[in-house]
Amino acid sequence: MNPVDVVTSAAPIATEVSLFGMFWSAHLVVKIVMLGLLAASVWCWAIIVNKSILFAQTRKSMERFEEIFWSGQSLEELYRALSSRPTTASASLFVAAMREWKRSFETASSSFMGLQARIEKVLDVSIQREIERLESNLLVLATVASTAPFIGLFGTVWGIMTAFRSIAASKNTSLAVVAPGIAEALFATAIGLFAAIPALIAYNKLSGNVAKTQARLEVFADEFSSILSRQIDQHSADRKA
Repeated sequence: MNPVDVVTSAAPIATEVSLFGMFWSAHLVVKIVMLGLLAASVWCWAIIVNKSILFAQTRKSMERFEEIFWSGQSLEELYRALSSRPTTASASLFVAAMREWKRSFETASSSFMGLQARIEKVLDVSIQREIERLESNLLVLATVASTAPFIGLFGTVWGIMTAFRSIAASKNTSLAVVAPGIAEALFATAIGLFAAIPALIAYNKLSGNVAKTQARLEVFADEFSSILSRQIDQHSADRKA
């Protein structure tokens, strides 16, 4: 065969096996699968970036608040400074517990015996709210990580079925005919893995960050509850005196 003819006949095949060519020549069902997986990948990356920024801000705000809290500043002054603006993480626990504390003193009929239990309940609810805020949209990452490979596999199976039907119709089993169809089918699985792998890694990493933040909030809640418990005992002794 003339070398020029070989180059000329190979050119269409190179075009067909390019990424854009594989997508464009794929079956409609496979195209829908690919586009859906790409959209899921973009969604996951948006969540990953947003959560990474959120966790960095939360960690910094907790460190900043705890540094001020343990510096010896008056609890009343700190409460007045924080209650006038939105708070997150440890600061929100502090504000919620102090608000319950002050309400109990404003109501003369309040019992100090139940105040400790009420403060602990407020702290638990505040922790739960913070964890829900941090965990929001993490389920999307878990869902994409677990389903994207199977959705890509569905596109691959459908593409291979289409390729085999084309082979049967053309009655030609040469590699030049078989390879493009198989490559188009496998491209769907590759996109599924491209969406699933970062989602799985990010989900595990962000879930670990949530667990660390929750543990840190619970430690602060226990310490602050102990401080308020001593204050309650002191006020109860003063009343009896």
